Amino acid sequence: MTGPETRIDKPDLPPPAFFDDARAAVDRLELLYRGATQHLVAAFARALEAGRPEGRVRAFYPEIRLAVSRFGRVDSRLSFGHVAEPGIYATTVTRPDLFRNYLIQQIDLLLRNHGEPVRIGLSDTPIPVHFAVAQARGLTVPQEGVLDFSLRDVFDVPDLATTNDDIVNGVRTVNPDGSRPLAPFTAQRVDYSLARLVHYTATEAEHFQNHVLFTNYQFYVDEFEACARRALADPAQGYCAFAAPGHVEITDPDAPLIPPAKMPQMPAYHLKRPDGNGITLVNIGVGPSNAKTATDHIAVLRPHAWLMVGHCAGLRNSQSLGDFVLAHAYLREDHVLDADLPVWVPIPALAEVQIALQEAVAEVTGLDGYELKRIMRTGTVATIDNRNWELRDQSGPVKRLSQSRAIALDMESATIAANGFRFRVPYGTLLCVSDKPLHGELKLPGMASEFYRTQVGRHLEIGIRAMERLRQMPLERIHSRKLRSFEETAFL
Repeated sequence: MTGPETRIDKPDLPPPAFFDDARAAVDRLELLYRGATQHLVAAFARALEAGRPEGRVRAFYPEIRLAVSRFGRVDSRLSFGHVAEPGIYATTVTRPDLFRNYLIQQIDLLLRNHGEPVRIGLSDTPIPVHFAVAQARGLTVPQEGVLDFSLRDVFDVPDLATTNDDIVNGVRTVNPDGSRPLAPFTAQRVDYSLARLVHYTATEAEHFQNHVLFTNYQFYVDEFEACARRALADPAQGYCAFAAPGHVEITDPDAPLIPPAKMPQMPAYHLKRPDGNGITLVNIGVGPSNAKTATDHIAVLRPHAWLMVGHCAGLRNSQSLGDFVLAHAYLREDHVLDADLPVWVPIPALAEVQIALQEAVAEVTGLDGYELKRIMRTGTVATIDNRNWELRDQSGPVKRLSQSRAIALDMESATIAANGFRFRVPYGTLLCVSDKPLHGELKLPGMASEFYRTQVGRHLEIGIRAMERLRQMPLERIHSRKLRSFEETAFL
């Protein structure tokens, strides 16, 4: 049978090849991906102008495939960069230009640890036209019904049935073709999150840095901009630019920043370094839903660490407004992750992150040792999904808080930590007490203004100092083995 419906227009790209050099392998990934997306963009542009193409237009994600024939002698201290046993491992790849350094690092570790070449070729996973067109300036995919033909009859569209977290959730340990996952996310899952990040933060994925701070108040954003301007004025600090929502980027510390007419749901700000090891701040607002949404999508960028620096309710009478809380455990009553990470799964504190935060508090406050206990408590942070929990019968919640030994309560920290655990991203929490509802100290306007003015700057400086300490650590040290499961992907 012949006819337009059986004709498939595909790009003419090189066949699969083996590589024992990581840079050359990534060069081939870029060539395959660029050829595939350019083919889709060109065909889609023609379709907008000339109408439905004859037949179907398709292009496919490139893939990395590794065949390991024997057990390797791998340094057991490493949590990534190797596979557990012989077999065939594969992953699809998107945006190799964006992930170039990451891919080179991960492939190089595989080559060194196993001594087997990687095979770079095209996968059998089609690239949805929406994701290909997302990188083309001045070109957008119209809604269904605008064109005079059905888009899915000609081009591949996103398939949510296969865009999921089965790999990181430990549900999927074998790919449909019998190979095992090489990376925690498939190409379609990554593309989906890259598109969502632009929508939620109003900044491109290219701006995100390897160290991410989350906050729940605008006051931290204002202070972060001021810190960024001071950093840009001092070249010795190594920062090169500051990017903000609305696709704005400055390199001059005195340059104006004009906010977009409509702010996004979770605006992101990026103090950039040339190597990507700068600091991103995301204002996720209040609530576990936003905290999950932000971390769901930022996780595909494989950051080196993320920390929550925000406000909380102090639960102990011995605490004062402005005191710090360093979380070493979490009471999870946020409920947004229960289906992905059951509440019986413990969320361990990561020693490297805890030490970096404590040392940063000591450095900024000038206190150390026993004196540091005057302003900082270490303990359990409870995260709930009801902002006005105080208005209900307090006997139940207060009893659980007491039984858990909680010292602070908020609506985001446990969600961010739990998603860090789920996605293998090192995490930590340093909160600042802004009210004590159980002891009659509520967050009232006058009190809040004075508190914000005196405490936010110091708190944010601690978060930045902690990230700079983590940046100095070797990657294999910060990515703890505590975050890795029995059958783990080789890629970080």
